[in-house]
Amino acid sequence: MTIPDYQTLMLPLLRLAADGKDLRYRDAIDALADEFSLADEERTELLPSGSQPIFDNRVGWAKTYLKQAGLLASPKRGWFHITGHGTALLARKLGTVDLATLDQYEAFREFRSRRREHAPSAAHQPNGEISSGTAEATTPEDQLACAYQRLRRELEIDLLEQLKASSPAFFERLVVDLLVKMGYGGSRRDAGRAIGKSGDGGIDGIIKEDKLGLDIIFIQAKRWEGTVGRPEIQKFAGALQGHRAQKGVFITTSSYTREASEYAAMINTKIILIDGTTLTGLMIDHNVGVSSVGAYEIKKIDTDYFEGE
Repeated sequence: MTIPDYQTLMLPLLRLAADGKDLRYRDAIDALADEFSLADEERTELLPSGSQPIFDNRVGWAKTYLKQAGLLASPKRGWFHITGHGTALLARKLGTVDLATLDQYEAFREFRSRRREHAPSAAHQPNGEISSGTAEATTPEDQLACAYQRLRRELEIDLLEQLKASSPAFFERLVVDLLVKMGYGGSRRDAGRAIGKSGDGGIDGIIKEDKLGLDIIFIQAKRWEGTVGRPEIQKFAGALQGHRAQKGVFITTSSYTREASEYAAMINTKIILIDGTTLTGLMIDHNVGVSSVGAYEIKKIDTDYFEGE
């Protein structure tokens, strides 16, 4: 199942607090995860920033909006309970609670009005409104994540075009630069000397697995337009056997056939297949061939600072 959005979580969160007792926020997150039968992977999937699980973030925003509408209240840090308005809303037995429902409360309308006044995009909306179908239908972190993913996908496409237009020698050097940035090999100079010296048509380079050189990894780097098939992987595997090597990395700017992937998975020699999409993603993650043009620091209230207030 997909991770529910924060509006979907509003009514279940209210119901958890229906008995009027103080409820610990962390317990509410766990209870909602069980209610929606989230898998471990969904429960722990992080925001692109890596700062928080997506599900926890959405529960937090559901609680925030319910509090702004006066349906929930927080008696102390990390705890909350339902209010009289919240109990009355549950008594209406609605099928869902969303932004349209919260708009019925003056406190929430005032909250949204304050947000509009400070929203950078408000001037681009009719009458300064922020569309509830777009900007507020997702959490602010979701909006940042979507923008980040869109920019990243565009960068990956541009990077792949650059790689396909580069020379074979440059591409091989780039691959070594990436592997060194990922923690393989000793120095860039040590790793680079191995390129082109094997004299084997099935191997483009050799790099140390670690800085001490306890093991080595053989590299095949191909700027291909067509899909890489099983014969090419078999050829690489044969070259590895000829060197009594157990580990290899096959890197291409294109992709692999299903037969090629299945063959690499079934043989005893460990061969990692990296396609164009994976390659550009690794380049971005390890700052190879890219540079930062801006950074946005997201901050939140330091609740520990106010503990002694």
